[in-house]
Formats: sequence, structure tokens, C-alpha cells
Amino acid sequence: MGGFFGVASQEDCVFDLFFGIDYHSHLGTRRGGMATYGENGFDRAIHNIENAPFRTKFDKDVQKMTGHMGIGCISDYEPQPLIVRSHHGTYAITTVSKINNTNEIIESIFGNGNSHFLEMSGGDVNPTELVAAIINQKENLIDGIRYALELIDGTLSLLLMTPKGIYAARDKYGRIPVVIGQKEDAFCITFEDFAFQNLGYQHYKELGPGEIDVITPDSVKTLVAPGKKMKICTFLWVYYGYPSSSYEGVNVEEMRYHCGEKMAMRDNIKPDTVAGVPDSGTAHAVGYANASGIPFSRPFIKYTPTWPRSFMPTIQSRRNLIAKMKLIAVHDLIKDKRLLLIDDSIVRGTQLRETTEFLYQSGAKEVHIRPACPPLVYGCKYLNFSRSSSEMDLITRRVIARLEGTEQPSDEILQQYTDPESPKYERMIEEIRKELNFTSLRYNRLDDMLDAVGIPKENMCTYCWNGRE
Repeated sequence: MGGFFGVASQEDCVFDLFFGIDYHSHLGTRRGGMATYGENGFDRAIHNIENAPFRTKFDKDVQKMTGHMGIGCISDYEPQPLIVRSHHGTYAITTVSKINNTNEIIESIFGNGNSHFLEMSGGDVNPTELVAAIINQKENLIDGIRYALELIDGTLSLLLMTPKGIYAARDKYGRIPVVIGQKEDAFCITFEDFAFQNLGYQHYKELGPGEIDVITPDSVKTLVAPGKKMKICTFLWVYYGYPSSSYEGVNVEEMRYHCGEKMAMRDNIKPDTVAGVPDSGTAHAVGYANASGIPFSRPFIKYTPTWPRSFMPTIQSRRNLIAKMKLIAVHDLIKDKRLLLIDDSIVRGTQLRETTEFLYQSGAKEVHIRPACPPLVYGCKYLNFSRSSSEMDLITRRVIARLEGTEQPSDEILQQYTDPESPKYERMIEEIRKELNFTSLRYNRLDDMLDAVGIPKENMCTYCWNGRE
């Protein structure tokens, strides 16, 4: 998905910028980038981070870069930040986005006289370059940013740095967070709020949906007031977010405890132990164990010294292999045990099936699976949760296609598969259980998961579970 961090400081900002960006490394694995502005103008560095951590790749750059303002990102897709020269002057820009109407926007911009876009290695137009081109259609930056937020079908949040300050804009429905921190001589802007805590910043404000602010070393000024409608991604709490982060005042780790508690309250089996799939399933499992009284254990451990990030690599077959290689069994905690295993979600099902087989081979008597969120029935339109090009990559949709005899069931039919009280839902769950060879399978309910978050339900996006925006 990706994340960003920016700093506007009265002193040199490179140290804060470097570590603030690095604290977003759990959100992407393809590219890292940072851009600064100071006495010598703009400077920028971008590196491929697929095979080495951000800090390793940027260590030499940090020794040379200077500036009192800077922005940077961890990107799961495009190289950025970009430095753009336009009628607005020169600026640097970084985005977290998913643009569903790319082709229509490109044709429109060509029609307005834009001559070309630079293609990336995969043949796609760089989404951040496209956002800059949209902004440049307007007479000033504020109107341009507001135009981009409205025009894009999908999600867009951004940082745009000029010699005078950093513009920060949150997606028009607030699907991802944008938070500002403050210390004596600086402000920072971040996706993950924990990223500034060890750098001496305190929470200053969280931008609302569609809000645009400009940040300088001395002040934060709201240029466009926030809208009233919010649809923040619920997956931030279930999966994406780092445990020490909070969104809309709700901490990720605490939400996951509540989520596990809700699951335990509806369950009726008594395994020997409860475990979480490292790392995002662990806190859910702690909550389940605390509520149920069933002991928590770690029957397998992720080997993090060389495989710290679960997103890598990007090729699915290799991701499956690496996911298996990373998990090291603790055989004494598996042999002859009835295990209840909590994962954050089931997408394709491949990795969890292999994990289950691995547990059986290690001597487990039973493996009961409890995903911490409901079945994923719709492909996400708003975040790059998966690079899948087809909803048929979802195990739910493959099973539904078998049961219905078509890959294109009506939305009315799909809705029955999202209802945990319906016969079709029960058939789908049983088919998934058999296909993945689980002893039992019970998903978390949507209403329980939303209750575990605790903010108004109408403010949370649930599209991937129920197809409703």
C-alpha cells in the first residue's frame, strides 16, 4: 500500500525525515524515496528496497542530503517522490493512492495539451506523476489539489513540498490517515502516528476527510476544511496498521484484543491452545485467549532476522514459498495438540493451507482456523490490498463460482454469501474448510469486528466484506 512522512523544521530535518520514513517500512516493499529542500534547492534520492531495508539503501544519501523541509515515502508500487517543474514553480510530491479511472484522466489531460507521460518499467503511468499532471491543470496549487481529490475514483492522499511549505491533503473520504505532529522547532506529517513518537513530536492534529493544510516550520494552516463524510479503511486496524498506531483515536493493538474477545464469545470449541499467525494474527489471538481462558502459545515463530516483512516478494508463487520458509516450528508445542489458529484474514488461502499442513506434519491433532475478519467477497477498490487483477483470486469467489455455476453471480446472490445467518454463507464456509483442510472454520462477524473498532459504523469502509461503500 505505502506510507509517507514529511518534516518542516527550523533546523536541518534529514535525521527526522529518514527515521520517520523508515517507520513506514511495514507498508511497502518496492521503492523508498526522500526529497529535501534547503539552501541548495531540491535534492532527492529513490532506491529499490525489495531486497534490502530502507535504512540500508539510504544510509549514504542521508550523510549528504540537507534541508529544513523534506518529504518521503515507502511505496509498494511506483518510484517517488517526484520533483516536478510546472507553472506553479518547482515542487516535490509523494502520494498514497489507488486510481481506478487512470485511462479516462490521461485522455482528458492529453485533450488539454499535455504532451506525454513517462511509463514505468511495467508499462503503467506513474500514479504520482498523474496526480501532479491533474494538479497542474489548475491555476493554483490549492485548486489543483482539491481538483485531484475530487477527480480521482479511488483513493488519494498526498504531500506536496514547495520552497514555502508542505501541502498535506487527506483523501476526500478519509480512507487512510494523515496526522500532524509538533515539537518545539518543527512539525511533521505522517501516515502512521507512532512514527514521530521517538523523534520527540507530540500529537498536534489529524486531518479530516478532504482536508488540505499547509505546514511550515512555524505553523499549520487549514486551507480547505474537512468534509463530513468519512469511510476510513477498517483493514488498517485488522491488518495493515502497526500495533502502536492509532487511527481516529483507536489503537491498533487494543482493537485486535477486542476483536479476539468478540470471536471467543461466539465460539464453542475447547482447543488445548490458542495461537496467532505471526505477526498480525498474534494480538487477535491474545484477545481470544484472555477472554476464553484457553492458554496462548507460539507453536511456530517467524524467522525475522532475514525475513522481517510479510509483503515480500511481489511474485505470488515466491511469496508463498517465503511465507513457508519464514515459519519455524516449535514441535513440543504442536505435537498431539488441538490448536486454534487466528489469522488476520483469508485472501487466496494458499499460505494458510500450507501452514495448516505444516502443523499437521509437525504432529498437531486438530487445527481450528478463526480469521479475524469476515470473508473477503469483493476486491478492494480503494487500497492496494492486493495486486490481483481478478476477484476470482479470492477463495470465496472461486467457491461461490463452483456453488452457483457462474463466475458472475448477481449482487443479490453475493449478498447472501455475506450474511452469516444465511444457508449460502454456511455452505461457502464449509467448502472453504474442506478445500483448505481445516478441522473447523469460523470467521469473525462484520458486526462484531466493527464493534471492536468502536467508532461510528457509518465512518468505516466495509466494501471488501459486504460490497457496500
